[in-house]
Amino acid sequence: MSGDSGGRAVPYYCPFCASEDLWPAGETHGQWQCRSCTRTFALRFVGLGLPDDAPDAPIRPTSAPGGSR
Repeated sequence: MSGDSGGRAVPYYCPFCASEDLWPAGETHGQWQCRSCTRTFALRFVGLGLPDDAPDAPIRPTSAPGGSR
């Protein structure tokens, strides 16, 4: 992606304890602190893609049984 919107994407719940008591943490975009369980975690966008079992997913070659190709 080219550029940053400047704002933080806000998680609604802590991924560890499900608390909503989250606060921005650190200088890096995407870091959050849960004040309920005292954990600090980071969120980042990885990308878009289809699941492996989607009908339009590309066919991946498989190796021959019993050894490498």
